[in-house]
Amino acid sequence: MILPIVAYGDAVLKKKAKDITKDYPNLEGLLENMFETMYNAYGVGLAAPQIGLPIRMFLVDTTPFSEDEDLSEDEQKALNGFKRVFINAQITKEEGDEWAFNEGCLSIPDVREDVFRKPKITIEYLDENFKSHKESFDGLIARVIQHEYDHIEGVLFTDKLSSLKKRLIKGRLTNISKGKINVDYRMRFPDQKKKR
Repeated sequence: MILPIVAYGDAVLKKKAKDITKDYPNLEGLLENMFETMYNAYGVGLAAPQIGLPIRMFLVDTTPFSEDEDLSEDEQKALNGFKRVFINAQITKEEGDEWAFNEGCLSIPDVREDVFRKPKITIEYLDENFKSHKESFDGLIARVIQHEYDHIEGVLFTDKLSSLKKRLIKGRLTNISKGKINVDYRMRFPDQKKKR
């Protein structure tokens, strides 16, 4: 089932999400719905707060990036088929010199900005079977994970922009929260006067 994606301005996107236990109700169904919602919106990641749930869970599938001609063959191979569920994740280490990449977000449609992040991370998390993992990732995979991880910490990529950049996009962000934007996937707008 395709769920509506919560738009910029909703309080759930600014909340630090809570851990869940393996008896979380209908977890398998929720994950299926989240993947379906993400693919429907042509996303490479989706966090639970983006569908209105303040829980520490997100999923990624970086396959669409594997078709980027500008990437090395090794990077393309790593990105192709990289599909994971991260539950109760904690990034324990971020390393290297920050690099800029043009990021966007399904909750903030049509806004893309360069965001600086460290290239390598170490993360501890549980998968969909509640099996525990500790892994390191780098490059675009690390970036997608960092972006989704920020969501469960109540941080949006726009929070990482300079105050000048924030001022320049303020009007666009306000319009998004009011639903004054054309999107080709289901969304829920916090400041929309009445439901469509």
